[in-house]
Amino acid sequence: MRTLNDYFLTVKMADVSTAGSVHVVAPDNGKIIKVMSVIDGAIATADAGITTKINGTAVTGGAITIANASSAAGDVDSAEPTAANAVSEGDYISFTTDGASTNTVAATFTVIIRR
Repeated sequence: MRTLNDYFLTVKMADVSTAGSVHVVAPDNGKIIKVMSVIDGAIATADAGITTKINGTAVTGGAITIANASSAAGDVDSAEPTAANAVSEGDYISFTTDGASTNTVAATFTVIIRR
């Protein structure tokens, strides 16, 4: 259940199948309680491994695996971080893909932060 103390950030990655990162800035203090992804098409060859980081430090329990098996536009994956998930105003949150999958497919990432 979401409360008025939760805020959401989103960032789009142009191609989840090419190794790289996207970033978004936290506008307030809090803890990341959930990270989610949705893809715009089918990926192939291998799963896409996504790492969530705060200022370059990995968020414990924040890894997302976007499975290539039966993948399709609209597939949603998520993770619920367990530690190293505190953010301060001005921190940057990044999502990094390992680039293991194929097909040029955009992904949108959503972070839920609880104050």
